[in-house]
Amino acid sequence: MSEQNSVVAVYGTHGEAEGAVKELQRAGIDMRTLSIVGKGSHTDENVVGYYNTGDRMKYWGKAGAFWGGFWGLLFGSAFFAIPGIGPVLVAGPLVAWIVGALEGATIVGGLSAIGAGLFSIGIPKNSVLEYETAIKTDRYLVLVHGITAEVQKAKDVLTRTRPVSVNLHAEELAAVSAR
Repeated sequence: MSEQNSVVAVYGTHGEAEGAVKELQRAGIDMRTLSIVGKGSHTDENVVGYYNTGDRMKYWGKAGAFWGGFWGLLFGSAFFAIPGIGPVLVAGPLVAWIVGALEGATIVGGLSAIGAGLFSIGIPKNSVLEYETAIKTDRYLVLVHGITAEVQKAKDVLTRTRPVSVNLHAEELAAVSAR
């Protein structure tokens, strides 16, 4: 049985998101449970390109060092061109959830590919819409998905990093609110 527990934090800059990932790593959070999502380019950044070699993806551009650090640290990486959002880079297990949602045709009305991936792991549609809006407005998502204790620990760490927002999405919360 897969756990449907996640914590999602929204950050205003890639520096803040990077700091949060470093704090999670220092706290002993399993990096295989962590994903990060952000726009691939901005109006003040000219992306020269992307390439794949084996299991590693390289990003050339203003934030190249930021993204390059995650490709080796997190499990999986991808570049998506999403209508209505634009170019988006994703690192971590969310890549597989997005691809699974696309392959399984589980796109939920009004959600992007990223939204479908988030929805497929139990994040409510209204929260998914908030996260899609955050990405559209050049913010970064840091997500930890797993067992309740690990996700709660990650939430405590992320809260200390002062994100724009941090939300816990847990099976237990859904069960309690359904009663």
